[in-house]
Amino acid sequence: MEEQEKKSRKISKESIQKAIGLYRYIAPYKYRFIIGMLFLVVSSLSTLAIFNFMGDMIDIQESNFSEKIKDITLIMVAVLLIQGVSSYFRVVLFGYVTEKAIAQIRKDVYKRLIKLPMRYFSEKRVGELNSRISEDISTVKETLTSILAEFIREIIIIIGSIILLALTSPRLVIFILAILPVMIVFALYFGRMVRKLSKAAQKAVSEGNTIVEETLQGIATVKAYTVEFFEITRYNSKTEEIVNIGLKNVRYRAVFASSVAVILFGAIIAIIWYGAYLVGQKEMGQPGITSGELFKFFFLSVIMAASAGGLANSWSAIQKALGATENVLGILEETEEPLDTESIPRFTGEVEFSGVCFTYPNREGKQILHSLSFKAMPGDRIAIVGPSGAGKTTLTNLLLRFYSPDQGRILIDNKPADAYPLSGYRQHFAVVPQDIILFGGTIAENIRQGNPEATDEEVTEAAKRAFAHEFISQFPQGYETLVGERGTKLSGGQRQRVAIARAILRNPAILILDEATSSLDSESERMVQDALDELMKNRTSFVIAHRFATIKNCNKILVMDKGEIKEFGTHEELMSNPDGLYRHLAALQFLES
Repeated sequence: MEEQEKKSRKISKESIQKAIGLYRYIAPYKYRFIIGMLFLVVSSLSTLAIFNFMGDMIDIQESNFSEKIKDITLIMVAVLLIQGVSSYFRVVLFGYVTEKAIAQIRKDVYKRLIKLPMRYFSEKRVGELNSRISEDISTVKETLTSILAEFIREIIIIIGSIILLALTSPRLVIFILAILPVMIVFALYFGRMVRKLSKAAQKAVSEGNTIVEETLQGIATVKAYTVEFFEITRYNSKTEEIVNIGLKNVRYRAVFASSVAVILFGAIIAIIWYGAYLVGQKEMGQPGITSGELFKFFFLSVIMAASAGGLANSWSAIQKALGATENVLGILEETEEPLDTESIPRFTGEVEFSGVCFTYPNREGKQILHSLSFKAMPGDRIAIVGPSGAGKTTLTNLLLRFYSPDQGRILIDNKPADAYPLSGYRQHFAVVPQDIILFGGTIAENIRQGNPEATDEEVTEAAKRAFAHEFISQFPQGYETLVGERGTKLSGGQRQRVAIARAILRNPAILILDEATSSLDSESERMVQDALDELMKNRTSFVIAHRFATIKNCNKILVMDKGEIKEFGTHEELMSNPDGLYRHLAALQFLES
């Protein structure tokens, strides 16, 4: 996996072309971007013009000195104003374009993530995806906002400086051109090393964020099992890895900076020495340069050298951004589910599995379901029982079309499930899982997820039928009470009843219950079970169950083991088989009686 990641992030012509693809987000603002680029060119050339005029000022030795100095001073003031104005508008225009483009990138990445199939999320970690949305997009933003502008500005200054230097003294330019290849070699070598270390640092930071994400999501488990110090050690170890990579990066940058400094100052000494020699020749009437030209040459050389040094840093940052860009584009290029807003007529609830086989994409070689075949008629209540790992949840995942069968087919109302539009198909399902996850909004918002168009009265009615209205009304803010992250401000039973209210508001044709009353006390369980009984009327219901209290009101029981259906029938029929798995589970108190 690591090798694949490195390969996918290798800087190449292809990766640069992919990164350029992000500029389609700039297209709606291309005129602002082009004008900003023009201002960037003007501000860069203004910097060169200032030093050019300063050299001319030093060389003024004519009788009309005061007039000449006044004219040049006015020109320099005008150039300074032009530089200030162009720099302001360049920053404003680039900032506007970047903020708009990055906002659209964030929207598109999140939209694509939401639409990706369950297979993708089973192969990725939440911390990694969070890192891509936050850190990688922030890196792209920084590049679009400042790094790219600085890179272009440095190129303009280097080219402009070489032209002015050549016009001033071709002989001195030879010194500069002799230094540039050395700096370029240093820049390429150290830039490559910095890029590798930056990738390693990004990966380590992403893994560290994943540890934090997982720990905070499972904080109750961490504390219950007193593994705080284990998690602290795990995070500290990853942090130390980040520090070591960072220090190695610092050492490479230090060697690079010191080497460049030695080369630059050595070049400056050589330029001053040779320039002074040429000034002396000029004074003796021989071909040479003036003092003003030496001043101009010196400062233009310094500016060019500084830009060359900055160019290496900018290129290193751009290389880092290319890796982040590939991560972002990796999400945008993933194949999404074919979601749409098309609605379809309500299902009657007839469900048939015919020879269904399935293996999870990330567990190749381990088949989970083996030739499953059964039929549920409209209004059937089917309990799905069996030991852990039997494939019960996988069956419901296929029913929801989170995954597609490898073999066989699933029919809904005598029509293949995948023949229906996906969004319209899922609108006729409701799920009440055992591990309830609520979103961090209000209670009303969480219930309304069952039907976003529902009125307040319909939300209240659903809560009453789920026996949730009473405890909701006791909160000071009632239905506007914030449930906290993942619903942590509510008890387990309260979360369960909010989830049931959500399912009631959905008014589904097919209902999936995963031990939906397991978190309730006896009194709450009785009330909610009554609500579930009412909810299951005239609906096809699949109930993943482990307790007899959940099964007793189901008219059919599907017994699974190791991905196969071992038995299928009523409670009385299955209990009459002395050698059956169902009776064996009941005898082991797997089912409560």
